Parts: sequence; structure tokens; C-alpha cells
Amino acid sequence: MLSEDSLEWARAQDASDELLPLRAEFLFPDSGPLYFAGHSLGLQPRRAREYVLQELDDWARLGVEGHFASRNPWVSYHELLTASTARLVGALPHEVVVMNTLSVNLHLLMVSFYRPRRGKHRLLIEQGAFPSDRYAVASQARFHGFPDAVLESEDPLETLRERDDIALALIGNVNYLTGRAYDMRALVRAAQEKEAFIGFDLAHGAGNLPLTLHEDGPDFAAWCNYKYLNAGPGGLGGVFVHERHADAALPRFEGWWGHDKARRFEMGPSFSPIRGAEAWQVSNPPILQLAALRASMELFDRAGMPALRRKGDRLTAYLELLLRQRGAEILTPAKRGSMLTVRLHQPGIVAELKNRGAVVDSRPPDIVRITPAPLYNSFEDVQRLCALIGESGDA
Repeated sequence: MLSEDSLEWARAQDASDELLPLRAEFLFPDSGPLYFAGHSLGLQPRRAREYVLQELDDWARLGVEGHFASRNPWVSYHELLTASTARLVGALPHEVVVMNTLSVNLHLLMVSFYRPRRGKHRLLIEQGAFPSDRYAVASQARFHGFPDAVLESEDPLETLRERDDIALALIGNVNYLTGRAYDMRALVRAAQEKEAFIGFDLAHGAGNLPLTLHEDGPDFAAWCNYKYLNAGPGGLGGVFVHERHADAALPRFEGWWGHDKARRFEMGPSFSPIRGAEAWQVSNPPILQLAALRASMELFDRAGMPALRRKGDRLTAYLELLLRQRGAEILTPAKRGSMLTVRLHQPGIVAELKNRGAVVDSRPPDIVRITPAPLYNSFEDVQRLCALIGESGDA
């Protein structure tokens, strides 16, 4: 489809967009309506306040009885998110759970899936992985007595195919800085051929790309829900553990919320794990954060990831076209989601855009990340942003 750099063309695309009504379900910041930082923190769904206030009201009204007598009993509140989470990442319901935050979950999962031994102790990550992932794997390697275990690879697929000493690969399926998306299924096959465990950090993939975790078959995955999934600052994360490990006698840090639900309140001395990903729960989750996430997950269910990705591809292609016309250097490869990493060759342009009502994200020394999130961004947003960039001088 031919694209035009005009408001009229952009508005015509929006007029035929079946997902555009979802834009009204979000609150835009006071700084302006051109919000392109959903890769860092998603916007607040309108119903998040309602859902959180409902739980505050039930707490005030019921006290401790709210665990079982509230409108959505707290003891099982996280289960309200199970089906939508499974749909989002292409998993079976018992393969997923919402709990903790991303780095905490990665550590809990590495307890189970990083089992180094002499001659097979390496821990593989992609070059330029998110710093917290790098810190986590390095600390796990040291904890297990293999301080030299971490390998960083520009081509983790080739590294997996070449080496026999990798115990675990932990790959960000979409790199947080470049926006590069990796071939998850190929990575899984390569790891399995080498008898290595493999997991994925989906912080920039969940809610951005269609995922088929059950079919692809990684051992585990973890993600945050506050970026594309709009759970709010510091929102709870998600965990996937493939069903082949549902009954496995893996080492695991245990806590009472992972204990058999029917016997949880018997307070017995021995741990009896729930079947599936819920067994990795340690503590009961914060209900107010679950309530905020629930408001967003309902919108993802309304839209569906296939439709979101179709719109996201069109929005991102339009953004790329208009940026290139203004001389921007695009760093993100063609295999990607909705985020574009670019160089805008003008000092102070990010601050200037913010002053004019457009929010993007900068990474020193000269990288700018821009995300047209298909749940709430429009073609008109993209055209207006690029017009501002053009008015700010040569990119």
C-alpha cells in the first residue's frame, strides 16, 4: 500500500482501523497526546482505576474476609489472568502464571534450569542483553562456582550450534536496545540438539509479537507486564514453564503459594507442588497490581495479537518511511516488533519533542527509541510526530 506523508492520508487509515476504538480506553499523559514510549512504560487503561478501587473498597468493607468473600476473592485473583495470559503468549493455561517481577522470576527459574557441571557450565546470552539480565546470569554463574561461565554472542543461534559446553541459554527474544527479534523456534531446536536448557526474556516481546511458546517449546520464559502490557510502574511479571516440566522433580525455591491449593491452608510441614507454572510461586501476589493488569489484559483479548501485529507492522513501516524521508538512521532490522531504534542527528531533539507534546525515549550517547503501540497509537500520531521532527530541523 502506498503511504503518503499527510494528515489526510493518515486520518483515512485511522478511519478504517478496526482497533482505533481501543485508543479511547487509555489515558494519555498531561505532557501531550503523542506518546511513543510504550516499550518503556505503557499507558494507563481507563478501567485500571475502577478495578483497583474495587479491591480497595472490598478491603475496607471486608478486611481479612476479602480473601474469600470479596467480589473477586483475593485467594484466587491471579487466576482471573491465567486464560488471557496463556492466549497472549501461546501457552496452555497451566504453563503460565502472573507473579513477582522480571528479574526475580529469572532468578527463580534459573534455580531450576541452570544446572552447571564441569564441561557443561556455560550460560549463553545475546550480545547487548538488557543489563539486569547480564547481572542476573553473572551472579548465578558465580553462585554456582563458575565465574567464567557467561558467554555473550552476537549470533546465539550459531553459538548454540557450535558449542557443546552450554548448560543454559537465556535470550531476549526482542533486544531491548536494537529491537532485533530472534528466531525463537530455531534457537530452541539448537539448544535441544545440544541437550541444553533454554529460556527467553520476553520483556520486549510479550504484547508486542505473536508468541507460540507451547509449540516452540522453550523450557521457560519470563516477562514484565508494564511495557506493552500496560500493568503500571513496577507491575507484576509473567512466567511460562513448558508442560514437560509440569511434574518434573526440578530443584526449586519453594513457598506456600506454590503449594497444592486444596491443602494450602492446612499449613502442613511438607511442600506439595501445584502442577505446572504455579508451583514456582513463592508468595501470595499483590492484588492491587493484579487488578491494574487485568484492565489491560481485557483489551488485549478484545483486540487479539494477530490484529495488533498487523496494525503494528503497518504503523511501524509508516514511521520508518517518514523518518527516512527526514534523514533519520534506522538501526532496527526488518525482523522486529513495533519499536524502532534510530539516530536523529540533532542535539537536544528528544527534549524539544517533549516540550512540544511528543514522548520518545533516548539512550546515550545518540540512540532514540520510538514505539507506535497499536493498542493506542494511530497513523495520525505517527504523521504528527514525524512532522515535529521535521520542523525541528534536519534529522
